[in-house]
Amino acid sequence: MADLRINTIDDFDYQGKTVILRVDINSPLDPSTKQIVGENRINKSIPTLRALLDKGAKVAILAHQGDTLDYHNLIPLAEHAKRLSAKLGKPIRYIDDVAGPAAQAAIKALPPGEAVLLGNVRYLTEEVSTFEKAVKLTPEQMVDCYLVRQLAPLADYYVNDAFAAAHRNSPSMVGFAEVLPTAGGRQLVAEVQALHAIMENPQRPSVFVLGGLKISDAFGMIRQVLENGSADKILTGGVTGIIMSIAQGQSFGKQQEQFLKDRSLDVFVEPAREFMEKYKDRFVNPTDFAYERDGTRVECTLEELPVDDALYLDIGSQTIARYQAVIANAGTIFVNGPMGAYENPLFEQGTRAIWNAIATSPGYSVVGGGDSVNAATSLVEGAEAHFDYICTAGGAMVRFLSGVELPLIKALKKAYRKV
Repeated sequence: MADLRINTIDDFDYQGKTVILRVDINSPLDPSTKQIVGENRINKSIPTLRALLDKGAKVAILAHQGDTLDYHNLIPLAEHAKRLSAKLGKPIRYIDDVAGPAAQAAIKALPPGEAVLLGNVRYLTEEVSTFEKAVKLTPEQMVDCYLVRQLAPLADYYVNDAFAAAHRNSPSMVGFAEVLPTAGGRQLVAEVQALHAIMENPQRPSVFVLGGLKISDAFGMIRQVLENGSADKILTGGVTGIIMSIAQGQSFGKQQEQFLKDRSLDVFVEPAREFMEKYKDRFVNPTDFAYERDGTRVECTLEELPVDDALYLDIGSQTIARYQAVIANAGTIFVNGPMGAYENPLFEQGTRAIWNAIATSPGYSVVGGGDSVNAATSLVEGAEAHFDYICTAGGAMVRFLSGVELPLIKALKKAYRKV
């Protein structure tokens, strides 16, 4: 990746060398059993791990599951090791120790071509998000953190394949690059290339489909892609579509407007108004919506609004048809955020129809964000074969597409050609 100026795993000779490999295999779990129910990130980690082992490396894998904000998902990585082993066709040992004596002994005992998955790095205070936000260490200062201090002397190289955590400024993400020759893994390179294709050189027309409830994510991307010309059209859905309509003077009734106010989402109306005034010709917003009445789906047009006691949980049939026509003629399509509450069978119609339109479009398609990926895999049969790239990242992807330089990318650039 000469344009990014980062080392890739093909730039070094790993035969008989010890490699610290940071991956992101943080996976969705069944709330009751704590078993893994989605393997997208595990699947994406396999090419780099397999390549390193085939090159004769001794691989110590660092990974996380959960964090302070989702403590219920903060569990050991034993099942992750079993899933990795099954996909590789060779055993990946698991040690429930991150960087202590047991972890160090396991690393030292590795023969070439074998790997060990170490304990959940989020068991370390210096790796959780609250520590990152409160202490604000620089990468240079992270050299003295426990994790780097304990493991770096045992390793010859550091490889990072965790783009989904690229927005995290933590020792496992950026500290090792200060002291070890460093490279980006296969999945990281593929993800950055896919997002670069969306931002820097998209096939025209370039269409962004932005929906969901996390409207702050959508608005960060909207500003960037409008200002730099990456997006020819933006199709809005979910709360984003409602906010854009309110910005044009549309009323949605008391219940919907109270819903937005209670979640402080009404603060996006003014920036939405600014976008519409400056870039009105680039937006395609919903012209009809769906809500629930006595257990059934009811659709209404903008002219029939407001309905005071309704929450609008999907786009309507008229909007679906308009969006499908735009998507069918797109050269590039990026989607982040569902069209509605697709988890509810009453309101999956919009997301199902638009996701399948993207899947069958001849344009280059990229799906990003947790809800979008979940919707793709649940609503599009054989999703991985139909979308050109399914991102592992959520927050990192949003920041990348919003023009923010991510801590991991900055660290990889700094380590370029360091031997």
